[in-house]
Amino acid sequence: MHPYHHPLFVQFLVYFNTNGDYFEGHEVLEDYWKSVSAHTKIHPLTAFILLTTGMYHWRRGNFEGSSRTLHKAQQRFREAIPLFPDYAEEIDLDGLLLDMDNAVRTIRDRQPFKPFAIRGLSPDLAGKTQAAALTLPLLPAGSDPVIHKHMLRDRTDILRLRDEKKKSGR
Repeated sequence: MHPYHHPLFVQFLVYFNTNGDYFEGHEVLEDYWKSVSAHTKIHPLTAFILLTTGMYHWRRGNFEGSSRTLHKAQQRFREAIPLFPDYAEEIDLDGLLLDMDNAVRTIRDRQPFKPFAIRGLSPDLAGKTQAAALTLPLLPAGSDPVIHKHMLRDRTDILRLRDEKKKSGR
């Protein structure tokens, strides 16, 4: 199976392109990345993860964080793609990098958030993405639950794990 045809990557594309749920896209990509890599940061999926983080910050008005994160995502794409040639196929990476360049310039000028889509190049990937969009429970684009998702979720487990790490000295 091509890496972009994995169900979690397909879900990421739906979240990114359909309703701009960058937080949820980040979550599914992180699960996918953990399942296919030895948690190495030099992997194309980490570039997509950084992309979602940068877009999430930009939409929320965090210009410094979004600019820094999108720039890091661009670097990661340029470093990782040559090492993972399968990830250079099926996605318009040149167009994506150009969209990211435009976003970084727009952010630098403190302009409002302007989403862009990740364009696939294969009819098979497009079909899988369309099918997944019909089955995923999508929140309305631009809604508070999408824009402010990290603030609206239950963080009890995250805070508990953070406390445990502090206590154990890790």
